Amino acid sequence: MSNKGQSNGAEVVQFPPRVALTSPDADIASMIEVLQDQLALAREGKLRSVAVVSVSADGEAVGTQWSCKGADVTGLIGKLTVLTHDLMAARK
Repeated sequence: MSNKGQSNGAEVVQFPPRVALTSPDADIASMIEVLQDQLALAREGKLRSVAVVSVSADGEAVGTQWSCKGADVTGLIGKLTVLTHDLMAARK
């Protein structure tokens, strides 16, 4: 039996299309718009701190990230903590 033209166990896995190449739904479009607005402000030097709370698509994982000046860290952590707890309470 010949294996010519047949795969030998290797499969090609297609990655999902990039969000920018598809028609994103309103929630995705809103997230992209918020991030683009913040990036524009950062590029213009108009921000000194940014805090982000991320929730996974299934709602099971909540993460926080921030970038800030040292004096802002305590306030940002507090705000992220409150927001994270609110998000977790809202999903129940």
